[in-house]
This record gives sequence, C-alpha cells and structure tokens, in this order.
Amino acid sequence: MDPDQGTIEVAFEASDRFTNPVGVIQGGFLAAMLDDTLGPALVATLPAGQFAPTLDLHVQFLRPARPGRLVGRGRVVRRGRQVCFMSGELLGPDGEPVAVATATAHIQSIGP
Repeated sequence: MDPDQGTIEVAFEASDRFTNPVGVIQGGFLAAMLDDTLGPALVATLPAGQFAPTLDLHVQFLRPARPGRLVGRGRVVRRGRQVCFMSGELLGPDGEPVAVATATAHIQSIGP
C-alpha cells in the first residue's frame, strides 16, 4: 500500500468453494475482490474520521479465473473533496488479468 500515491496491491486465495458449475471462479466473487481492492486504495488516503462507500462499481470480465492466488491492484485516479474515482485489475494465478474495474466512491465524515 502506498497512501501517498493512492495505490494498493492485495492478494486473495480463491478456493474451489468459489467456483461455479463450470469450475471457474464465479463473477460475483471477482467483483467483490475488486471492490475490496479499490476501496482500501482510497481509504488509505483518508484522514481519521472519514470513510468512502462505493457508489458505483463497473467490472469487466476478461477471461475465466481459475482457483488459486489472485492479486488485486488498485489506484485512486482522481480524488475530490467528496467524490473519488478509482480503477484496478485482478490478476490470475498466471499473472495475467482476469477482470478490470472502475469505481466511484463518496467521501463522508463519520459522526453527526
């Protein structure tokens, strides 16, 4: 994680429990992994007392993802006072992209 650059790299272990009947990782799990990559890239840049729920997540599935280690790479593309745009990719066990995503988040303060 590099809060100054607004980037992050995280790893997930996709087990056989995440597969669909065809034997590849179900797309909803891939979307959740991407959301859990992009969100922390932004949260790492926020001061204490702020959070940023995702408003929009757009995922493009590039090829089937097989069980194994998947690596998410995310970055903050542009951050304003209240709105932030992020992008990222999810790499399969072979290091090639299996899905990409863009997201928009709304920066909010915790409390009254």
